Amino acid sequence: MRVAGVEIGGTKVLVSVGDGPDALAPPVRIPTTTPGETMAATVAALRRLVAEHGPVQAAGIASFGPLGVDPGQSSHGRILSTPKPGWSGTDVLGPVRGALGVPVALDTDVNGAALGEGAWGAAQGLADFAYVTVGTGIGVGLVSHGRPVHGLLHPEAGHILVRRDASRDPFAGCCPFHGDCLEGLAAGPAINARLGRPAETAGDDDPVWDLVADYLGQLCVTLLLVSSPRRILFGGGVGLRPGLLPRVRERAVGLLGGYVASPDLADGMQGFIRPAGLGDRAGLLGAMALALRARG
Repeated sequence: MRVAGVEIGGTKVLVSVGDGPDALAPPVRIPTTTPGETMAATVAALRRLVAEHGPVQAAGIASFGPLGVDPGQSSHGRILSTPKPGWSGTDVLGPVRGALGVPVALDTDVNGAALGEGAWGAAQGLADFAYVTVGTGIGVGLVSHGRPVHGLLHPEAGHILVRRDASRDPFAGCCPFHGDCLEGLAAGPAINARLGRPAETAGDDDPVWDLVADYLGQLCVTLLLVSSPRRILFGGGVGLRPGLLPRVRERAVGLLGGYVASPDLADGMQGFIRPAGLGDRAGLLGAMALALRARG
């Protein structure tokens, strides 16, 4: 079944059609500029892909947020209050639905990526798991009983408050809403601000990685104790940095203090905290997974 996938990110939009990772048209990349310009280019790309590859039966949108995901609310399909200039209130669902005239499923980019990992990546066969992306921001997608978690909103665990020892880490954080929340301390911009240079220039022995691992280890313990996933997957430019996840596992084990007795955690969380499997295709394939669900 051919479907369309749209991944709307803070810096770029990816659009493609297909039915999975092995039958995917080359993605069209669109810079994320103003909402009007970006959505017009997205609609044009969708129409061009359909003309070239044939009709689609559904579409999926995996977008940055916060995002209105409740169909019963007037905010459904719109970007909510976001620090990205000009994008608060933008309708991302309507233009796609209007262009294609097919069922369109919508969720956050991280919930979408989580569904993609469940369908084709490192969470295959699991009904309960979490996907964490650490890059320009920190996002968390949660899947419970095979379905992405929604409620009042959608999970925003990138903004949980973590314990910061000011004597060890005097950096006050850079989140415009919360200062030293998780994202304000451990995302790419926070690392850059601490170092005064890009994070990728820091060597493996730089103390900054112990700080980042501490905060991400706190996230893992919180996710484990609150939502009880069977696996936590990490993606993103920072999340997939070589050498980081072993430190995250070590810190999570120490913080947990042996409290949860499970064979799945007995190997130092080697199998529990793992890198994501779909790499930079996770968001787009997540949108495809959403589309396939829209068609049942």
